[in-house]
Amino acid sequence: MALQQFTNLNFEDIKTSIKNYIKQNSNFSDMDFEGSNLSTLINILAYNSYSTAYNTNMAINETFIDSATLRENVVSLARNIGYVPRSRRAARATINLSFVGLTSTTEQVTIQPGIVCNGAISNVNYIFSIPESVTMLAEDGTASGSIEIFQGQYLTSRFVVNNNNPSERYVIPNNGVDTSTINIKVKNSLSDNTSVDYKLVDNIIGVTSTSNIFLLQETTDEKYEVLFGDNIFGKKLESGNVIDISYIKTNGKEGNGASKFNFVGNVINENNASETDFIVSISAQNKAENGDDIEPVESVKYYAPRLYAAQHRAVTANDYEALLPSIYPNIESVSSYGGEELNPPQFGRVFIAAKPKNGSFLSELTKKNLLNSLKNYSIAGIVPSFVDLKFLYVEIDSYIYYNSNFVGDVDNLKSNVIKSLTTFATGTELNKFGGRFKYSKILSLIDGVDASVTSNITLVRMRRNINAKLNQFAQYEVCYLNQIYAANSQYNIHSTGFTVSNVVGTCYISDIKIDDDSGSIFLFQILNDDSVKVITNNFGRIDYKKGEIVLDAVNITGTLEPDGIIEVEVIPQSNDVLAKNELYLQFEVNKSTFFMREDSISTGADTSGSRYLPQSSYFGTKKVRGAVITSTTTETTLVGYVNGQPYYGEFHTMIGGNKMTGATHSVNSKQITDTPEGNVSVSAQTSTTSTTSTTTSSSSSSSSSSSGY
Repeated sequence: MALQQFTNLNFEDIKTSIKNYIKQNSNFSDMDFEGSNLSTLINILAYNSYSTAYNTNMAINETFIDSATLRENVVSLARNIGYVPRSRRAARATINLSFVGLTSTTEQVTIQPGIVCNGAISNVNYIFSIPESVTMLAEDGTASGSIEIFQGQYLTSRFVVNNNNPSERYVIPNNGVDTSTINIKVKNSLSDNTSVDYKLVDNIIGVTSTSNIFLLQETTDEKYEVLFGDNIFGKKLESGNVIDISYIKTNGKEGNGASKFNFVGNVINENNASETDFIVSISAQNKAENGDDIEPVESVKYYAPRLYAAQHRAVTANDYEALLPSIYPNIESVSSYGGEELNPPQFGRVFIAAKPKNGSFLSELTKKNLLNSLKNYSIAGIVPSFVDLKFLYVEIDSYIYYNSNFVGDVDNLKSNVIKSLTTFATGTELNKFGGRFKYSKILSLIDGVDASVTSNITLVRMRRNINAKLNQFAQYEVCYLNQIYAANSQYNIHSTGFTVSNVVGTCYISDIKIDDDSGSIFLFQILNDDSVKVITNNFGRIDYKKGEIVLDAVNITGTLEPDGIIEVEVIPQSNDVLAKNELYLQFEVNKSTFFMREDSISTGADTSGSRYLPQSSYFGTKKVRGAVITSTTTETTLVGYVNGQPYYGEFHTMIGGNKMTGATHSVNSKQITDTPEGNVSVSAQTSTTSTTSTTTSSSSSSSSSSSGY
C-alpha cells in the first residue's frame, strides 16, 4: 500500500486517514470500524499522531525567527546574526545636591557608588543609585553639584578566570540588569591592587588583538553573559585574572515619575574618611524618566534581521530605521524615507522621524547628538536629517444596533464598546509610524463586544491639526497622505472656527471641487439664518488624490480650539487609513461618537422590517467641524482688500480717492485696494474728513510657512 502524505493536523482528518488505511487491508474488510473496541484503538492512534504532529510543527516553528514564540529561542536566533536585545532600562533623573556643615578642612567629597537616595512614586518607594563615584569640590564646609541617578540597586559580581575549564562562562547572576550601567574592571590576580577598565562594544570593527573590550549576549531567564577577546579580536584573559562586574538591577518603567528624593548615600573626603556631620538638600532638575522594560519578543523579531541587513552601515532608509533604536533606546517608533520619494525629489537625502517614549518630539539637542552618532554609519553622499512627526488622527461615527431583549443597560453596553475600542487604540497596530487603521477589525470588535449587538454602521474620518502662528502671516500645509473622498461639489472638508485679521467674526474653511483630483479652498462665515457668507473663494488649494491642503498666506488672530489649534477633518477614500512617512497614526476614541439604536427586527417589534430605517452609510451635509459660531455683523459688504486680505470694516476716503481703514484717519490706518493684487503702498494723500495733510505708508508683513501636526 502506498503511503499517504499527511499535511493536516486536524484530529478528525487523522482518524479518517487511519480508517481508510485499515480498510485497504483485506483482513479488516468486514470489520465494523465504528465498533467500540476498534474505535477506541483508532482514537488512541489518532490522538498520538495528532500530538506528535503538533509538537513537531511547533518545534519546527521555533527554529525560524519570524515564527518562533519563546523568548529564549528568539534571542538565540537573533544571537546567530549578532543582535543583542535591548536590556531593561533604569529610569534616570538629574538632581542638585548641596552639602552644608562639612569639616572646614575638607577639600572635596566623593559620593560612593551604590544607593544614593530614595524616591516615592504613588506611595511606593524606589531606590536610586549611581554606578560610579562622583566627586565635588568643597569650600568653607560646603560642596554642591549635580549628578545623574539611576533607579535600581547597585550590585557587583566577581569571577576568577580559569582557562582550564572549557565550559567556563561569565553570566551576570541577576536579571533586570541595565546593561548601559555595566562597568568591568580586570585585575591580574586577587592580590593585585590595580585594575584595567574594559569597554563594551557591539561589533568588532576597529578591534585589535590588544583591545580591552567585552561583548554581551542575552542568555536564559533574561540574564546577560559577558564575552572577552581571543587575542585576535580583543585581548584574551589569562588564568588567575579577576573580573569585577558592577551594574544596576532596575525595575524598568516602574521607576518613571519620581521627583522627590531623600539622600541616603555614602560620602567620603579626600582622606577616604566618612563624612557624616552635614546637612544635605536635594532638588530635582527633572522627574525620573526613560525607564523601560526589556525589549519584547516582537521588537527583537522585527529589528534583528534589519540590523543584520544593515551590517553596521546606513545606506538605505531601512538601515536608518534599524540602527537608530540601537543608538537611542528611548525611541518608541521610527520612520525613515528617501528624498527620492518626495515631489519634487531630493536625491541623496534621508529623512527620519522619531517619537520618543516620553513625549512627542525629539529635542534639538537630541537630534544633533543622533546625527553625530549616525556619521559613524552613514556613507558619503547620503545626508540624513530629522523631521518632526505629524499626528494623523482617525475618528469614527458608529451607529450600533442591539437587541433590547438581551440588554439590561444600554449605557453599560455603550461603555463596553468604548472600552474595547480604547484597548485596540492603545495596541501595537496603531500609535506608530506605518500604522494602519483596519476598518474590518473595528467592525468586528464592535459586533463582538456582546451577543446583543446585531450590527453596526461605522463611518471613518481623518483629522490633522493646524498649529496656527497667531498674529503673523504664514502659509499652512496639511498633508494626510491618504486619498480624500470628494463626493460633493463642495464642503468635503470641515474645520473648526478661527479669526483672521481685517475680518469681523468667526471663519471656517472648506473646499470647492474643480475636478476629481483637485479643488480650491474658500473662507466663509455662518450667518444668523444659517446661510453662508463667502469671504474669499481663493484661500488655498486641495489635492484630493495626494491628500494635501495648502492655505495661502493668512494672518490668523485666534482659534476656537485652545493653544492655537485648528482641526481639519476629511473623509478618506479608503476606510483603511495608513500613516506614511512622518505621519504618526492615532485612533481618537474620545473624539469619536457612538449612537445606540434598537434593532426592532431582532426584537420582534417589526419582523417585516416595514418600519425599519437603517442609518445611511454616508456622511451628511454639515459645513463645519465642532461648534457653529454665527457672525452677526452687519458689515457684510466687501469694501476691498488690505494687504491682500478681504476687508469689510469701516473706512474713510482720502482727497486723492484712496480708501483707508477706520472711520477717521490715524497713524494705524491702512490702504484699501480694489483687488488683492493692488498696490499696498500709499503716497501722501489728504483725507476728506480732515483739513490736515497726513502721510501714511503701509507696513510690509513677512510670510512664513507652517505645517499641521
